[in-house]
Amino acid sequence: MNQFIETNNLTKKFGKFTALDDINFKVSEGEVFGYIGPNGAGKTTTIRTLLGILQATSGEAKLFGKDAWKNAVEIHKRIAYVPGDVNLWGNLTGGEVIDLFVSLRGKQDKEKRDKLLNIFDLDPSKKCRTYSKGNRQKVALIAAFASDADLFILDEPTSGLDPLMGEMFVEQVLNIKNSGKSVLLSSHILSEVERLCDRVGVIMKGKLIKTGTLEELKQGVAAGTGTVPGTMEELFMRYYKESEVS
Repeated sequence: MNQFIETNNLTKKFGKFTALDDINFKVSEGEVFGYIGPNGAGKTTTIRTLLGILQATSGEAKLFGKDAWKNAVEIHKRIAYVPGDVNLWGNLTGGEVIDLFVSLRGKQDKEKRDKLLNIFDLDPSKKCRTYSKGNRQKVALIAAFASDADLFILDEPTSGLDPLMGEMFVEQVLNIKNSGKSVLLSSHILSEVERLCDRVGVIMKGKLIKTGTLEELKQGVAAGTGTVPGTMEELFMRYYKESEVS
């Protein structure tokens, strides 16, 4: 099976501070991989390294088998990225920004774009400076989902969205998965992770402490405590408390 993302002993230091410490995980073709952890754990640093925005201190990050830093321009033609805090050009309309982002990846599908505008209930004629945080997030999501990307890197993508739009997001990610494409999803909304992800990585203080299916992670906790976590929230808190003790 093709590996769309692969990190090998990925380490990133800022001076004496180690933000990422020997991170190892893979995301296969057609897989949704959840990346969870508390604020400051290293999720966004990992993503910025994968995007070629940051250069690894040591180890390696590969997308589609290519070095994330050296081949960033080529890699970006095949990925769609949505950050948790979207900044847009204030004088452009939402529709203009969506068309600009989609055009960077080549193919444009106007019918697909218009369908997504309707699904996410966005008025594309308004200037971006008039949009709320939630509507700015919708612009980025529509631009990503309307593209012909092979890999979607989503960093807190539903930040600012109301519950209904959160459901629309879940449906779109499932469509991506069913089409054989891959997703790296970093989210604090653990119910999203539980519904969408084939496997999950738990990062704490720059260390990837566990990876596996949700069932494997739950059984790992059960082996140490004698009880199986009933919810994703309970699972996360168990690992968080363990990391605090260690």
